[in-house]
Amino acid sequence: MQIWLGLTLAFISAIAVNWAYAREHDAAASMPAFSPRRPVRFVSLLLGNRRWLVGFATETAGWLVYVAALRLAPISLVQAICASGIAVLAFASAHGHPSRLARHEQIAVLIAFTGLVLLSLSLVDTRQVDHSPEWAPVVLWLGCSAAAALTLARMSGGLARGPALGLAAGLLFAGGDISAKLVIYGGIWFVAVLSLVVSYALGTSILQGAFQHGDALTGAGLATLATNAIPIAAGFVVFGEQLPKGAEGALQLAAFASLVVSAAFLARVQLPTAAAEASAGAAPMSAPAEAPSTNRNAHPVHERSVC
Repeated sequence: MQIWLGLTLAFISAIAVNWAYAREHDAAASMPAFSPRRPVRFVSLLLGNRRWLVGFATETAGWLVYVAALRLAPISLVQAICASGIAVLAFASAHGHPSRLARHEQIAVLIAFTGLVLLSLSLVDTRQVDHSPEWAPVVLWLGCSAAAALTLARMSGGLARGPALGLAAGLLFAGGDISAKLVIYGGIWFVAVLSLVVSYALGTSILQGAFQHGDALTGAGLATLATNAIPIAAGFVVFGEQLPKGAEGALQLAAFASLVVSAAFLARVQLPTAAAEASAGAAPMSAPAEAPSTNRNAHPVHERSVC
């Protein structure tokens, strides 16, 4: 019963967070181009925009519900449920009309629903737990995630700017989610509050840059993919979770795979030409802030934990 309550809270969190991404995207896309060289101006632009503040407040509330879910269920199961929240993002992009979604987006929503059904079946008559981890694997895991995120933020490496920043934000959100799970254990793990704050702050900043380089489903979709897939793996590698035996274990693996594949489908984008990438500039967030205000997302697509 405790696990089911935790997964219900995770689903509520997923809805809130992905709705918030839609609001944040619309606000960020209408602002002047962000520049990492002017952090004070960047913060003032965000805090001075009511639409962005409403989105961020909703995201924060969703995150608090997510933390409550982590207290009741293993992190891999919570993240699997949170992955389904990207379907909310897809419906927001279509203004509540599923027929407006592209074919691959419709397929992705169906895959996500299938994954949730499989996950529910895998939990029948099973009990899963996680354990407080050792220091070494935690430090290694968080360190590698942060290094990969910062590398993507500085160098797109062949990816379009929006997808690169979306992935970077997702890696940082994943580090924040893992840190939140550590804090729940209490004791010496309260030190993870530091990595939690840094990860979420950097991830949120970079995600706003992704919103200025593409639509919501691109930036938040790839962020959600990384945010959920990485903690699912960490649940087994770092937190000592074990799959149920027999058919339930196979169903759970299929559920994890379905939800990750769904996020990958929804995050699929048409990469721009080399000329378009060159014009985007090399700054981690955007072109210099003095550029005139322009909405780069004139098409009708709108937008952790993370969850």
